Amino acid sequence: MPDYRLGVLGGMGPQATNTFYQFVIDRTDAATDQEHVNALILSDSGMPDRTGAILGTQEARRAVFQRLLADARLLEGAGCTVIAVPCNTSHFFLDDVQKEISIPILHMIRETAKALHAQGRTRPGILATDGTIQTGLYQKEFAALGIQAVVPTPAAQKLVMSLIYDDVKAGRDGDPQKFAAVHRDLVAQGCDCGVLACTELSVFADKHHLPPFYTDAMAVLAERAVEACGKPLRTIFMK
Repeated sequence: MPDYRLGVLGGMGPQATNTFYQFVIDRTDAATDQEHVNALILSDSGMPDRTGAILGTQEARRAVFQRLLADARLLEGAGCTVIAVPCNTSHFFLDDVQKEISIPILHMIRETAKALHAQGRTRPGILATDGTIQTGLYQKEFAALGIQAVVPTPAAQKLVMSLIYDDVKAGRDGDPQKFAAVHRDLVAQGCDCGVLACTELSVFADKHHLPPFYTDAMAVLAERAVEACGKPLRTIFMK
């Protein structure tokens, strides 16, 4: 079997990276240490805020791109055979990063769109940062598959951003009442499912029980990472 090594370009934020690696472990059908995914985790917590860069100046965007590229090259040079980036907003930059390196970057957003398309979903609600929402990252990928993605109303989006920045990124578990209000907003808009499209929301979901209405994009990424490294998925996580 080829010597696969997963490179995790993380630190955006650190807790999300930790949760992602736990997702990879949980989803690998392994009975011994040696049967798990070989991984190299780079937690670049000094990465500038991606939403701030996307909604800011061209210089700010360039700074994030260059740092992501430097990190990807570091993982490539260390022998990684595939890269996973557990940060949705950073995917704004990843197609350009991919052009500069020779190993594949798993695209969390496209993989999530494909997963929901296979489930027959037609109106997903996207819970994400302002940067991810305003650049249409999920909307474009879903539209390419004939699916109309829905975003929260402005009031609900403020609650999403508060959950991400005021709660999870600040080291708190997150306020279930905020999430409940956001859920009601998506249901009122006729959504047939919701997407946790920010890895801080993945952390929130890891601490709070959410209904099967939600698909966690980072969980989808973890499954694709296990498969890309030639490992079988645990039965409970198989499609």
